Amino acid sequence: MRLKDKVAIVTGAATGLGLAMAKKLAAEGARVVIADIREPERGVEELARVGFEATGLQVDGASEDQVRAMVGAAVERFGTVDILVNNAAISQELKLTSFENISKSDFDRILSVNTVGVFLCCKAAVPVMRSQKFGRIINITSGTAFKGAPFMLHYVASKGALISMTRALAKECGADNVLANAVAPGYTLSEGNLAAYRKLAIETRAIPRDAYPDDISGAVAFLASDDARFITGQILAVDGGSVYH
Repeated sequence: MRLKDKVAIVTGAATGLGLAMAKKLAAEGARVVIADIREPERGVEELARVGFEATGLQVDGASEDQVRAMVGAAVERFGTVDILVNNAAISQELKLTSFENISKSDFDRILSVNTVGVFLCCKAAVPVMRSQKFGRIINITSGTAFKGAPFMLHYVASKGALISMTRALAKECGADNVLANAVAPGYTLSEGNLAAYRKLAIETRAIPRDAYPDDISGAVAFLASDDARFITGQILAVDGGSVYH
């Protein structure tokens, strides 16, 4: 129960990897807000099924007004926000294509959710964290930001930006005990991911097997906990030893 009575917002947590993270934080004692643009109640119901209480909020992470309202609702319900896991991203909707065929509107859309959305969530939550001299920000980036991946340049760019953003946040917020780190999963078996990369991902790993959401969620809980109280600005690759950086 490393996170007993902490309040965590997990974005993109209705299904898949985000849901696994929400479950893990709840199992460690956190009170969880499941934020998702689609059917957040699915995540709430799933946590209830395994014995955890959560609150669901429908949020478009690219909307500054909705993100502010999300943080406000969490504070109104639970009194504060201690942990912010920025997991929401456009990934399962990606169509693999050469970068010359990516339209500006598609590039803008990926950046608006995957990168600008994280900025907006941090901008809304950090003042609450600073006021209490405690906060944990965990950004979910991707191993593709280290090694590249063909036919998804806009996605790779958006996740690479999160690495730099995490390090900048760490420098700005550390004096207030608001820590910012990132987790970089490799290809993970979850709802809607890109099957085209599964075999290649396994072949590049020191641990040559599939990755599952529960393989990632433990790293998130660790960075949210007091065990990581002197760690900030770090990018933790959780990919079975595919990337070393």
